[in-house]
Amino acid sequence: MIEALQGPLALFISALISSTLLPGGSEALLAWQLGQENASPGLLWLSATTGNVLGSLLTFAMGRWIATRYPLRALDNPRHRQARDWLERYGPLGLLLAWLPIIGDPLCLVAGWLRLGVIASLIAITLGKALRYAVIIGLFG
Repeated sequence: MIEALQGPLALFISALISSTLLPGGSEALLAWQLGQENASPGLLWLSATTGNVLGSLLTFAMGRWIATRYPLRALDNPRHRQARDWLERYGPLGLLLAWLPIIGDPLCLVAGWLRLGVIASLIAITLGKALRYAVIIGLFG
């Protein structure tokens, strides 16, 4: 039983790290684990999605915390400015793109900084990330 959970647990950790401001490669790990056939695609999808969403919520929370210390005008980084413009235009729906490499993490950070609604943000983040992992399973599963 424990051996059957090692793959999904490793995938959960990889996905969590990948969705913070740290780099990671949960998509490659998911594709590899699908080829190993040691765990069901559904369990792998759930592990990857849950870890990735929790990592994004951690980044979102970091944005909220940073907002208490630094004013919004401190968003001088060009990626952060782009994320701010995008989120000010689309609101939480902009977080449907939180799964994208390079821009997804700043989107979550800035969404927290802007104090977007947590529930709406969680729904958008989850939908985008769940769909991304479903596509990977469709391609490699």
